Amino acid sequence: MWPFVRKRPSGFSSSSTAEEVTQGIDGTGLTAIITGASSGIGIETAQVLALRGVHVVMAVRNVSSGNAVKEAIVKEIPTARIDVMELDLSSMVSVRKFASEFDALDLPLNILINNAGVLATPFSLSQDGWELQFGTNHIGHFLLTNLLLEKMKSTSRKSGIEGRIIIVSSEGHRLTYWDGIRFNKINYGAEYQRYLAYGQSKLANILHANELARRLKEEGTNVTANSLHPGLIMTSLFRHQNSIINAAFGAVAKLATKTVQQGAATTCYVAMNPEVKGVTGKFFKDSNVCTPSSQALDHELAKKLWDFSMNIIQA
Repeated sequence: MWPFVRKRPSGFSSSSTAEEVTQGIDGTGLTAIITGASSGIGIETAQVLALRGVHVVMAVRNVSSGNAVKEAIVKEIPTARIDVMELDLSSMVSVRKFASEFDALDLPLNILINNAGVLATPFSLSQDGWELQFGTNHIGHFLLTNLLLEKMKSTSRKSGIEGRIIIVSSEGHRLTYWDGIRFNKINYGAEYQRYLAYGQSKLANILHANELARRLKEEGTNVTANSLHPGLIMTSLFRHQNSIINAAFGAVAKLATKTVQQGAATTCYVAMNPEVKGVTGKFFKDSNVCTPSSQALDHELAKKLWDFSMNIIQA
């Protein structure tokens, strides 16, 4: 971890863990969906929310892996309430199927954590024909959020408890194509650059959260939407990187990276901590509000992306 750690306004820092930022918080009666909950910080997020009494729905691509994680969590926390459901964010058919099956469970929905993602993959297309990182990291989550939004609004009205939508982005949003979102060239493989494409998808995550927050606030709905950077954590997200990059990264890893427990902290903080009540349309890092890039704060770009994404999911 970084050798010099400074406490921030929230009282937490880059070294804070998910358990620390949720200490003393009772989530009994709450239900949360976490995408990508069978690996990396998704596992820790699921475990800590379950520890605090939240009924966790693990939305995972590999159900057998999800069940193994569930068994491990229940072994450690016998009172944990966890369901495992299949979700492949690269397929809108799968996203719609998940939303329909969740609705059939007749559960409330207080917290939606859009955590899953892919990083710097070789150029390929999602099952719906979109560049894989944009299709998985943004479009899949955009559709999922859209399908679950009425359930969240209904839950907040009936319970009187604020609903929270958390979209896991990255500081990588700062490294994107010069125009931010290449609306006319998203699937253009000839100019594809994997890290810029990743940055584009993470910029889309923040723009999505900001525009969603604006719309929810305008409606007077008791549901918030925020985005965040979890920190640099060596997880399976790096599986597409070559050995030279990983070797170079490993040389400074002990100083630069977070543990999984620290990496899940900001997600758990934004999802559960009472300090965040009423806060919406913000970007968090190290369990504190921070300022994203100027492109991420571009309201017109956010609206354009919203309309573009709606056209995709309604096609």
